[in-house]
Amino acid sequence: MVLALWAGIVAASIWGAMYVVSKAVMAVVPPLTLLALRLLLGALALFPLVARHPRGLGPRPGVLARALAVGAVGYGLSLSLQFLGTDLSTAANGAVITSATPAFVGLFAAWLLKERLGPRRILALAVATLGALVIVDPARMHLDPRGFWGDVLLFLAAVTWALYSVLVRGLTRYLDVLPASMWAFVGGLLGVAPLSLWELHVRPMGTWTVGVWAGVLFLGLVSTALAMYLWNYAFARLEAGVAGLTFFAQPVVGTLLSALFLHEPLRPAFFVGAGAIAVGLYLASTAAEPSGRR
Repeated sequence: MVLALWAGIVAASIWGAMYVVSKAVMAVVPPLTLLALRLLLGALALFPLVARHPRGLGPRPGVLARALAVGAVGYGLSLSLQFLGTDLSTAANGAVITSATPAFVGLFAAWLLKERLGPRRILALAVATLGALVIVDPARMHLDPRGFWGDVLLFLAAVTWALYSVLVRGLTRYLDVLPASMWAFVGGLLGVAPLSLWELHVRPMGTWTVGVWAGVLFLGLVSTALAMYLWNYAFARLEAGVAGLTFFAQPVVGTLLSALFLHEPLRPAFFVGAGAIAVGLYLASTAAEPSGRR
């Protein structure tokens, strides 16, 4: 359980550093095209590992179709909404809105996986969510009508990412995490690639610099191949309601990086919020039922 918890925390921590990189790269590479590049690099990075997997590249047709469909939800639909929303809205709005993700994970897990939402689990979710909101500070949101649709897209991204996370837990009952991750990337790419081609007609790419190349490689290899695999691993090994709470490492790391690189002061509220998230994770993990090997 400890290893799986850390896998989720590391994945969310990587994504905490992703927003700044994404925003910078999207000034040159349109959002859907950037997402297609991420998924392509992610699939290519995992391919050699999956090729050496004891069960090989090809799962049963029914399982393969399920993996592609789950990928279409998570990487095709949810990440498209996230990238488009980030492009239209602000980082502060995105941080607040996506803090709802673990709550939706808990609801979908109760509905689709029949996980029990006991009082301790509900308390853990409430405490951790409150901690995340203390850190991201909803007062920093910009309620600009021009960014309204970006905020709507970010909300839908939070809902669909929660759905994907619960669906991937179900998928790993039939397929090991590594091939499940790769085929999910392929499923997402199949949905995004045609949209990317259309996007390039209406919004051509700018000039690629060394920084843009580095950003795309970071997003494809680290934020996608590595972080998505770790996230899927966490959901394969833990109850979804517990794994979902590791998402709150994202605002913690994002705030720490802002303090380190942008010299933004760490307010006392940060330490209160981080402590609340830690308490929520502890409460949820001690209330979890053993998951078994997937």
